[in-house]
Amino acid sequence: MKQLIAIAFLAIVFAGCKQDNKKSFTVNGAITNTEAKKVYLEEVPVASMQPVIVDSSDIQNGKFTLKTEALEAAIYNIRLDQLDFPVASVINDEATVDLSITMSTHNPQLPEKFDVKNSPASQAMKEFMLAFNDKMIRLVNNAHKLDSLRTTKVADSTLAPLMQTIKQDGTALRAYALGEIKKGVNPALSMFELGYYQSTANGQALGLEPLDNKQVLALIDDVTKKFPNHVAVAGLKINLQQEMKAAEDRTWIGKPAPDFTLPDVSGKPVALNSFRGQYVLVDFWASWCRPCRAENPNVVAVFNKYKAKGFTVLGVSLDDDANSWKNAIQNDKLAWTQVSDLKKWDSPVVPMYKFGGIPFNVLIDPQGKVIAEGLRGMDLENKLAAVLP
Repeated sequence: MKQLIAIAFLAIVFAGCKQDNKKSFTVNGAITNTEAKKVYLEEVPVASMQPVIVDSSDIQNGKFTLKTEALEAAIYNIRLDQLDFPVASVINDEATVDLSITMSTHNPQLPEKFDVKNSPASQAMKEFMLAFNDKMIRLVNNAHKLDSLRTTKVADSTLAPLMQTIKQDGTALRAYALGEIKKGVNPALSMFELGYYQSTANGQALGLEPLDNKQVLALIDDVTKKFPNHVAVAGLKINLQQEMKAAEDRTWIGKPAPDFTLPDVSGKPVALNSFRGQYVLVDFWASWCRPCRAENPNVVAVFNKYKAKGFTVLGVSLDDDANSWKNAIQNDKLAWTQVSDLKKWDSPVVPMYKFGGIPFNVLIDPQGKVIAEGLRGMDLENKLAAVLP
């Protein structure tokens, strides 16, 4: 638990920027179980997401005071001189915040706990992290258990209940995070919670789906409506809109799918254009990719449901070990054509399709045109239901 709290402070934080009226912000702190001599106050600006030191103080008799001019609602980290990561974080919703930090006696690099007073937003942020991490512990433990069971090659009937539990826990954690973000009591808090969830989900936590850009934009838009004068959130919204527009220009949807030829598991060359006349999902994955393996049961189910209606899958693996690749195909029961040049990220298909992470896929119509990309979970089945009634 303590390690997860420490890791949490490294999550991407969205907060900061300017406001017309500058207000003084003070953190009165007390700290125990540390040999640190100095403490720093860091603001985390939205533009760079890199902490900026705005004040420092000597620690005298376990006490310190940090001050800055608060430009608008923002996240502030408290960091000790010998540590690279924060030991606490607060929000400047009040002019003065009282903070009490207890460092671990077993690991001086980690905070055992911290208590905050006179700051409802800071307290809410702390409670969010603790609740989120508690839920993540269950998710991670079950994911490790699933990995262990898979190595023993147990029957699918044994894995299915645990996989369902992981899926349900991931859905519940996502719902919890979204609910907290939408409360919108403080713009910095909402953006912190959003960044916290996204950084965890993008870290490939099994069972936890990251929000797509449209969902993120909708959440940020809600915050801008509640807090129209918060410059940082407004700027974040504009930046995301520009990124989404650029992504639209880069999308494969509506364009012919680039052709390629790669060897299958027996070494026979297979060309993508040999699948013309069918709807084909080109599925980029790898045996070492945990989210890919978690997504495979969904693809298997959709393949079995629609294979008689003119649909198939072409698996393109970014593996570099043939045995691991073939074992994953067998263990995950992937009954469609699989190809790989075993060059991992050096495979020419990576720059050809311009993706930076897996799982990634494109759905191609019988004429060879891409009609969808990045389909996961129910999105894949919903798309196929629409084109293959």
